[in-house]
Amino acid sequence: MTTPAEARLRRLRLRAWRRGTKEMDLILGPFADARLAELAPAALDDFERLLEQNDQDLYRWVSGQEKAPATLAPLLDVIATHARARLSGGG
Repeated sequence: MTTPAEARLRRLRLRAWRRGTKEMDLILGPFADARLAELAPAALDDFERLLEQNDQDLYRWVSGQEKAPATLAPLLDVIATHARARLSGGG
């Protein structure tokens, strides 16, 4: 039987991979697969709020083109670091 926590992680992973733009699919999806299970409940809440944002804003924030909202900035930094490591072959 699936626990509520497992169901939440599965739902968040699905939402991370099925964004409006391919760029955000490729940033958020691998992060969700690799790191969601280790996030604290408060960070999962932040990730869920992050998924409610539009992809154009998310991309500008995660790429450093614009300053992210203070409430999402710490998690976006973690996501950006993860994406850079993947692209450089480090993860």
